[in-house]
Amino acid sequence: MRIGQSSRAGQLGVLGLVAILATSASAQEGPPPPPSRQGLPPGSVDVHSWGNPHQIRVNYVILDLAVDFEARRLSGDAVLALERTPDCPEGAALWLDTKGLEVEAVVARGEDGSRIELPFTVGVPEVPEGERRLFPSGSRADGSPIHGAPLVVEVGDHVEVAVEYRTGRDASALQWLEPEQTAGGTHPFLFSQGQAIHTRSWIPLQDSPGVRVRYFAEIRVGDPALRPVMSGLGNFGTAPPGRRRRGGGYLFEMRNPNPPYLIALAVGDLEFRPLGGRSGVYAEPALVEAAAEEFADTPEMIETTEGRFGPYRWDRYDLLVLPPSFPFGGMENPMLTFATPTILAGDRSLVSLVAHELAHSWSGNLVTNATWDDFWLNEGFTSYLERRIIEDVFGADRAEMEQVLALAGLRAELEGLDERDQILAIDLWGRDPDDNVTSVPYDKGALFLRSLEFAFGRERFDDFLRGYFDHFAFRSITTEQFERYLVEHLFEADPEAAERIDLRAWLDEPGLPPIEEPTSDRLARVEEQVRAWLDGEVEAEDLRTEDWTTQEWLRFLGQLPEDLPVDRVSELDRGLMITRKQNAEIACKWLELAIRTGYGEADSRLDRFLTTIGRRKFLMPLYSAMVDAGEIDRARVIYAMARPKYHPIAVESIDRLLGAPAGE
Repeated sequence: MRIGQSSRAGQLGVLGLVAILATSASAQEGPPPPPSRQGLPPGSVDVHSWGNPHQIRVNYVILDLAVDFEARRLSGDAVLALERTPDCPEGAALWLDTKGLEVEAVVARGEDGSRIELPFTVGVPEVPEGERRLFPSGSRADGSPIHGAPLVVEVGDHVEVAVEYRTGRDASALQWLEPEQTAGGTHPFLFSQGQAIHTRSWIPLQDSPGVRVRYFAEIRVGDPALRPVMSGLGNFGTAPPGRRRRGGGYLFEMRNPNPPYLIALAVGDLEFRPLGGRSGVYAEPALVEAAAEEFADTPEMIETTEGRFGPYRWDRYDLLVLPPSFPFGGMENPMLTFATPTILAGDRSLVSLVAHELAHSWSGNLVTNATWDDFWLNEGFTSYLERRIIEDVFGADRAEMEQVLALAGLRAELEGLDERDQILAIDLWGRDPDDNVTSVPYDKGALFLRSLEFAFGRERFDDFLRGYFDHFAFRSITTEQFERYLVEHLFEADPEAAERIDLRAWLDEPGLPPIEEPTSDRLARVEEQVRAWLDGEVEAEDLRTEDWTTQEWLRFLGQLPEDLPVDRVSELDRGLMITRKQNAEIACKWLELAIRTGYGEADSRLDRFLTTIGRRKFLMPLYSAMVDAGEIDRARVIYAMARPKYHPIAVESIDRLLGAPAGE
């Protein structure tokens, strides 16, 4: 879609189309329009964005994009609806985030409908080495490659502009898969991953979680066997028949204002299976039935969470199972969680990931961290809610096991982290926010909320959380805003309980404050069996593992000493056949032990694992274990084979660990 050409949006303009879309949504409950100055509080700045929303804010995006699998590019237009703040100086330019985009033109429409090309530049202002400069955009981004480059447009008085562009072949948000990399092996596949600051590599906008936008999209795919899906209304499994195509494209819209990192797209050979009246699963045909069975508890999870923390406000909750190269366990794109196939364990033992991504519909999507320094507001709240959902749906035993394992993992990771990375309210100046994906924002954040629950009582704390989600609904907030709300609505109501919580220790200091330790009888029994086997009281084949869940297996493997003699590792494998287990969580833990102990019988399994699975949670500890074991050459050989199959986000992390291959 190009302004000045004959199209519905071209004839009406963005604001006219926005009005039509708003009218069509009037019968459906939705959030009120965002306030004109919604976003970061005075004095705070997103150090990872070039955007100037404090002057000119992008509040609506209309995409018209063609998907070209052969060229591995998206191309088309992004029409941006603009709103100026009262503080916007006359003649201010519009600053947008881009990364690797090839911008052909930025255009507006004259009063007579004519096409007006606007002056623009793409490039990073020069910054003296080591200097923190506040650019005219309001950004303090330091110009390192992680930020991409600002697109600066002289917009004059225009209230809508269209950026005509195409993505680069190496767009960090996009992974283009060959047919052999999919479950079906016949068709290619594309998916996006916007978090944290990768959306700018496929859409030119103000790529900050503090800038919430609505969007409308037309996605054109040449191959009729391939179907696009997006994080919004319009997906083929649930859209009314008349909405599916117009001019060869598929139509989508997101009526709620949400941060850019949650705009998501996937294209592939997909089928849909309903899970209930407002949930379902998309997957390749070979996986869709198994996924529907694995995720059958999703409707109950939705109802449980609504009962405790308020209404689900995103219309539908569907899931998309991606090919195995997806770098994360799940991504909470609203209305369409992206999920790794590694959670299809066959026994629903790994669906805590579904509980986690669903919980993001309240914490993260509804109430969002305003900057990536506040990431714990997304993940700490979500990890806490996840365990509450697991407790309600699967029982206290399961929730207790999850908490014990999470705490053990957190303590182990804290031992190797710099003190600056052990803080909830972290400072990510000059750093890639992807580097903050540790267990600290997740599990330390969840333990903080658990401590609040114990101090104030579950009933009062649940009421607080429900009020918090209502008060900040469809807003992006900072840690300081949360703290003020906490003090006003919880601490001041019960000063005696508040005395039990050291806010500064939790938010601003490294390490872990004193906590009430979670316990699990089931894991305690596993530990007894570990001791019995290590002491020679029982043979490996006689260990009582037949009813173990994934969590119990992980506890068993986690309790084995790293210096376990290789003959005992072999004995364990002969008795329990662990190398043959297909559960990815168990396999990763076992293969890490095999690397550290030199158990060569698992080498071929390790090769297959690393060349078929792209989840960064598994890749990083296994490659790191090889480096620590002095096997970096072997790691590089495996990585050379696997690297083309990994997502750019995983590639960036492993390149730093092993060194990028020659020529990269």
